[in-house]
Amino acid sequence: MKLFRVAVSTNRTDYVATKDLSQSSTNVVEEVCKVRWEIEEFHREIKQISGIGSCQCRKARLQRNHIACAMLVWIRLKNLAYQTGQTVYQIKHRFLSNYLIQQLKRPSLPMCLV
Repeated sequence: MKLFRVAVSTNRTDYVATKDLSQSSTNVVEEVCKVRWEIEEFHREIKQISGIGSCQCRKARLQRNHIACAMLVWIRLKNLAYQTGQTVYQIKHRFLSNYLIQQLKRPSLPMCLV
């Protein structure tokens, strides 16, 4: 096992341990960690934003369709987040708030028959 010291800022240092004994460059290890972190962020965001984990489809084809739709939603929200300088969570909250306000003012499904 190898241990690398990565200086994140002037007052913060991270340590990265790896089983890959062929690694000899701190820069390479740092780049690999950045890529892995981006993958972790993607998984967290797509699960929390699009509901990808709540798919109850049993057939593989339907599951693939659900995953593809969830990824398209995540991509669109991510693009909007970059354009507006907000997080994907803020974008989703704004969409849901606007929808809720609109539905409270003029419901698309009436709750009682008059």
